[in-house]
Amino acid sequence: MNKEKIIIILIIVEILMSLITTIFYKVDKVKAKNGKWRTKEKTLLLLPWLMGGIGGFVGIYVIRHKTNHWYFVVNNFIALVVQFAIFASVIILL
Repeated sequence: MNKEKIIIILIIVEILMSLITTIFYKVDKVKAKNGKWRTKEKTLLLLPWLMGGIGGFVGIYVIRHKTNHWYFVVNNFIALVVQFAIFASVIILL
């Protein structure tokens, strides 16, 4: 598999997982407003590490969900930095 294909696959995975992460944050916020059973915090904390870092930031800063929990901000920031490091490594090393 050549470098371009690997980069395209990584970008597609990042976009899909970020979309899924954003959807999870939005659904959880709607459930919170309606007093319904919510998504576990562990799930919301894990999703950014599964290539959904951008979606986690969208969930926090655009949807405005979990903004009062510092550990969500830190978790999403670190996950996003790690993802950018992975992308940079792939681009440089391949």
